[in-house]
Amino acid sequence: MSDAKSNGKDPAGFRAAPLLPRNDDRNGGLVFTVAVLAFLACIAVIAALAADRAARGWVVQLSSSATIQVRPSGGETGAEAAARAAETASAVKGVVEARALDRKASEALLEPWLGKGNIPEDLPLPYLVTVELDPKTPASAASLNQALSRARIDASVDDHSRWMEDVRRSGDLVRGAAAIACALIASAAGSMIAFATRQGLAARRDVVEVLHLCGAEDSFIANLFMTRFSLLAFQASAYGAAAAAVAGAALRLFGGSNGFTPALPIGWIDLASCVAAPILGAAVAAISAKSVATTILRAQP
Repeated sequence: MSDAKSNGKDPAGFRAAPLLPRNDDRNGGLVFTVAVLAFLACIAVIAALAADRAARGWVVQLSSSATIQVRPSGGETGAEAAARAAETASAVKGVVEARALDRKASEALLEPWLGKGNIPEDLPLPYLVTVELDPKTPASAASLNQALSRARIDASVDDHSRWMEDVRRSGDLVRGAAAIACALIASAAGSMIAFATRQGLAARRDVVEVLHLCGAEDSFIANLFMTRFSLLAFQASAYGAAAAAVAGAALRLFGGSNGFTPALPIGWIDLASCVAAPILGAAVAAISAKSVATTILRAQP
């Protein structure tokens, strides 16, 4: 009998099985699903961080420049009016440099839309002045308009504020979409864990009844399920997070200095967000398993 006990078997030859075996083949699909969900959540967060970086960079660029469109009047040529507007704007406080664009520079601005060589020579182009603003104390559009008006120059100033609002709004939308995606993924993971907990309790109902007869409380049994599935979710989420970090690193290397693309500049620091995935995955699984197990156990007679 002592030999049987030392081998983990009772006198009848049966091996004692734990309530929740650690190496349960039925959990393979659950591990894979949670790993995929963690991978998708990490990719969404990395993309959101990169998009936010791009939006902030564009806002900085837009806020540090302005454009003046000059309309010649009083017998003055367009080039002369643009040159005088650039000289006037350069004297405004908060302006670092103002430069009048010649026709070739204006044509270069239209080439992305019209194509190179597709701009007729007789096509009238606006006379533009690019203004570089001091990033610390930039000149306002009102101050530039006042200076141009005093110089009797017919011109309008675009400080890119409308574009900056669009960029900020786009950044907010990307962050909101990423937050919604992560919330949905967490909900899906929690639902999977809840289903697995229900199945585990149903499959081991006899063992649960024996534990109740031995004096085990519902909280003790629920904690067993909480611990088991939180560890499983931690392991699966770690797999998914590692895969997402590798994918993000590959995209970062592929993009070079742009970090994949200028519109999605992935940074090395963004990959650190994957570290939180196993912890959050384990927390979601613990809450889901604990609540479901407690509810089911309390409902049993």
